[in-house]
Order: sequence, then structure tokens, then C-alpha cells
Amino acid sequence: MTNDCTHASGWERTDGGAQQCRDCGTRRFTDYGALRPPGPAPVVRPSPEDARRADRAAAIVISRTIRHISRWGHSAAAFWAAA
Repeated sequence: MTNDCTHASGWERTDGGAQQCRDCGTRRFTDYGALRPPGPAPVVRPSPEDARRADRAAAIVISRTIRHISRWGHSAAAFWAAA
């Protein structure tokens, strides 16, 4: 379904932070708070096992990357060329 309305008549504010076109009734949300469900935000904490697994994966990535740190920003040819 396409809407060819140009919303030329303007927008009027409705409840909950939404705005509605006066001609076609299209609603738009300009405030993030209008899209949040009521109540406090849920707190998400990984299980201790998942946290350890994530820390280990990050350590492996860092340990593999540190060997190539001197080549960051340089081509392989420039790295191996005699200075």
C-alpha cells in the first residue's frame, strides 16, 4: 500500500510522542520514548559461563592481532622492504 500524501497540511501531536498527518492519518514517531514499552528497562546480564567464553574469545583475537600491529597502515610490500 503506497501513500501519495505529501503531508502538506502539517502534523498534529497525539498522545505518546507521536505525530499524525491531518490529511491521511499517517503517524510518525519523533521521540524514542514513544517506542519504549512502559516500565523500567530490563537488565540483561550474561551467565558467568557466557561471560568467560566472551572474555576468552576476545583474548584470542587480541593475541592473534598483536603480531601484526606494526603493519597497520602499511602495505605488505612496504613492511618487507629494506629501510
